Amino acid sequence: MAYFPAFLKFDDKRILIVGGGKVALEKLEHLLNFSKNITLLAKEFSEEINSLIDTNNLKFFIKEYEKGDIKDFDIVIAAIDDFALQSDIYFETRDYKILCNCVDLKQYCDFIFPAYIKDGDLTIAISTNGSSPAFAKNLKEYIKNLLPKGIDVFLKELKELRQTMPKGKERMLFFEEKVKEFFKNKG
Repeated sequence: MAYFPAFLKFDDKRILIVGGGKVALEKLEHLLNFSKNITLLAKEFSEEINSLIDTNNLKFFIKEYEKGDIKDFDIVIAAIDDFALQSDIYFETRDYKILCNCVDLKQYCDFIFPAYIKDGDLTIAISTNGSSPAFAKNLKEYIKNLLPKGIDVFLKELKELRQTMPKGKERMLFFEEKVKEFFKNKG
C-alpha cells in the first residue's frame, strides 16, 4: 500500500490524541507546528505533555477511553500501547468517517506522519511508506543541511510580491527568474 503525499488544511479540523506517553508526545509536538485545535485523552499524561497542554492551552480529558469519545473529531491519533484498543478505535472511526492513525499498526492508518522539515512557509515531507522511519529521519537531517539559509525570509518576500502583482505569464516568469537567482546566489 502506498500513501499519497498531501498537505491537509487544519483550520477547522478537530484533532484527538488518545495517549499520554512518549509516542503521544512525539505526535503532539509534530501537530503543534500546524494546529492548536488538539484535544488529548489519557488516564495520565507525561510531564512534558502536561507542560505542552498548559503552554498551548489545549483541551484534555484524564480518563480511560470509552466508545463514543471520538465522535466529535475529524482526526484521531491512537498513541497507546494497547493494540487491541487501537484496533477498536480504528474500526470505530469507520462509523464516523474520521481519519485515523494508529501508531505502529500500519494496517490501521489512513495517514502516516512523515519526517518533515519546517522553515517558515516551507515544509518538506519525507516518507518511506513505513519501510524505515529511521531512514526518513536521517534523510531529513541530510536534506536540512543542504538547504540554503534565509529561505523563510525569501518566502515572505515572495508572498508579499505575489499579492502586489497581477496574475499572468509576466508574473510567472518574474518569479521563475527571482527564484533561480536566489538559488544561484546560494550555490
